[in-house]
Amino acid sequence: MPIVINLDVVMAKRKISSNELAEKIDITPANLSILKTGKAKAIRFSTLEKICKVLECQPADILEYVDD
Repeated sequence: MPIVINLDVVMAKRKISSNELAEKIDITPANLSILKTGKAKAIRFSTLEKICKVLECQPADILEYVDD
């Protein structure tokens, strides 16, 4: 897949656990795991906005396009 999810990298830099992030953005840890592993087919802008707010980052820090 040409879209790479770097959420785990940003989380590690910010020293925040999956459970803590899931709680702060109001999604289940299971759904956050799906996002982190790149298995999600889509992400709501509202969820992306919450992630960026909590992690103090830009969407481009989390989402990366890699040409095959």
